[in-house]
Amino acid sequence: MRKYEVMYIIRPDVEQETLQAVVEKFNAIIANGGEVIKSEVLGKRRLAYEIQKFRDGIYVLVNFNATPEVVAELERVLRITDEVIRHLIVRDDVA
Repeated sequence: MRKYEVMYIIRPDVEQETLQAVVEKFNAIIANGGEVIKSEVLGKRRLAYEIQKFRDGIYVLVNFNATPEVVAELERVLRITDEVIRHLIVRDDVA
């Protein structure tokens, strides 16, 4: 398994319960074949530019170990989730 980091931005108009459900959904996808090292909601922040008519977003950062198959599934689900307006998955290659 390799180390990865994913940061995704959730729409600022979601309820707290929806926010928790989205975070738990993505952590469950990672846990199904990988392991979540750290997951933290960084809170609402101003975006550098407007995305889908939103000026703010709720940032979530997750560090995890997983196989490439788990990462592909996570990428697929992130793309089709309506609450997520941007995401980025990077491999942590710190030696």
